[in-house]
Amino acid sequence: MMTNPTGRITQGMFSFLPDLSDAEIALQIQYGLNQGHAWSVEYTDDPHPRNTYWEMFGMPMFDLQDAAGVMAELAECRKTFPNHYIRLMAFDSTRGVESITMSFIVNRPADEPGFMLERQECEGRHVRTTIRAYAADRPEGRRYGA
Repeated sequence: MMTNPTGRITQGMFSFLPDLSDAEIALQIQYGLNQGHAWSVEYTDDPHPRNTYWEMFGMPMFDLQDAAGVMAELAECRKTFPNHYIRLMAFDSTRGVESITMSFIVNRPADEPGFMLERQECEGRHVRTTIRAYAADRPEGRRYGA
């Protein structure tokens, strides 16, 4: 992530590709549905790599057969949180547990300030490093855009 020349957040599948179009997103959703996966829509304004628990938008969609249902939920989330990161996650429950099988970002803020690597020299030759989002300097809800 720190060597990413584009400066974009690189979490999930397709993270080094250009943003997927809605038609391409729908194809990925339909692929997951054909595999028997359930989808959920999540959002955050703190995409730190250790922040794996994003806010869920709506409920997980277990009984869908068509990608249009997930796309409608995604459109509503984009309308509600236009300046947040939004990702889609597919769950496979065939083994009796909810395992994430697909995850990719489908919405980003227009400006992604990125992360800073903080280095702290400690006793002896020990060095501690921490990754901190530049956007986290601002309060929640006002980190990106207006």
